[in-house]
Amino acid sequence: MKAIQDLFSTDYGIASFVVIGLTIVGLGVAYGVLKKKMAESAAQADK
Repeated sequence: MKAIQDLFSTDYGIASFVVIGLTIVGLGVAYGVLKKKMAESAAQADK
């Protein structure tokens, strides 16, 4: 319970929360870009 309280009430907790969020968003963007590039590559290989 103390860890959750620290996460949302301290400056280092909020910074950690922001970093975790940005990491998740970054991974999602990377996944989307790579998936699109692989689909383009597969379509080009089929030609």
